[in-house]
Amino acid sequence: MNWQELSAISHYKTALAIHQELQCGHSTEACKGIKELIIALSRSEKRALKSQLIRLMKHIIKWKTQAEYRSRSWIATIYNARSEIRDIQEETPSLNNNVVINVWDDCLALAIVEAEDEMRQNTTVQHLSWQEVFEESYSI
Repeated sequence: MNWQELSAISHYKTALAIHQELQCGHSTEACKGIKELIIALSRSEKRALKSQLIRLMKHIIKWKTQAEYRSRSWIATIYNARSEIRDIQEETPSLNNNVVINVWDDCLALAIVEAEDEMRQNTTVQHLSWQEVFEESYSI
């Protein structure tokens, strides 16, 4: 069984195949599948963390660039993204703040591109601090 390929296609199908291997008494093969499934799930969670960080940064960039368009919706998105990141970190403790710091610059670069595209204008925001992203209070 090519566990790496299967886990890249479907976590569910991988779990079913592991179950089948266990039912057939193939514990060594099932362990290989479990190991690969864990790796695949970790990659998936890291992608989710990065996606939420980009979403959070993008809205803060928009907040700072287009003060005249600030809305409760933007505030809700900022707090929701923060909450999602906390949830991901609680569910996957290996995705700690050090991981966030390691992906910070790449996520910020993507957030700037996405924010400028959505705003249809350039931004002067080229840096965001940890405090701005995770601690600052945003309100109208």
